[in-house]
Amino acid sequence: MVVRRIKDRWHNSTPDQPERDVVAEKSSEDQASALAFILWRQALNGAINLHAEDFRYDNDQQRIGVISELLAFQIQHVDRMTYDFVEADARGRLINGLCQKVAQLMQENLTDIAGPGNYKPPFVALLNNRFADYAGIDYSDGRPGYPAFRYLGRCVLDLMGEDQENRWVIDQIIEIDAPDLVDQVTKSTNRLFNRE
Repeated sequence: MVVRRIKDRWHNSTPDQPERDVVAEKSSEDQASALAFILWRQALNGAINLHAEDFRYDNDQQRIGVISELLAFQIQHVDRMTYDFVEADARGRLINGLCQKVAQLMQENLTDIAGPGNYKPPFVALLNNRFADYAGIDYSDGRPGYPAFRYLGRCVLDLMGEDQENRWVIDQIIEIDAPDLVDQVTKSTNRLFNRE
């Protein structure tokens, strides 16, 4: 897997103030912005990794589709894992803000790639559909397991097609990419909320 360093810690802005105090001052919007960037970067890395593993994209729409699926998977994981340590109202603001920030990143990137257009509504519709689907999949010990990984893998396979080169992408997602995403999302979220 291609590994790129992702910054997932708040930096202490004043030398005399401990980092824990700085983290406590971060708003849901601050947390959502930081997480949106981290999740976007991880989804992009995941799409690049699939290509590096010799899976084939026929066009940019497939690549953006895979990035979208990886984002939906990560956001629903943040939602589930923060259930235990973020108050319900704050969690709602966090996840809503996270979805809005990621949708804005999608809009900006697709505008750069494909030209002007309204790219947010289809992405938000995908998020709503995937959140409903993932809601029916159980987690154990605060982590998604095989059923969630398989669902993500199936979504990616449906996008890329079951030709000779791509038919094993579901195994790549289940065995390597999805568990790696979960580990990174968990680590980054815990760091941003000072839970290490």
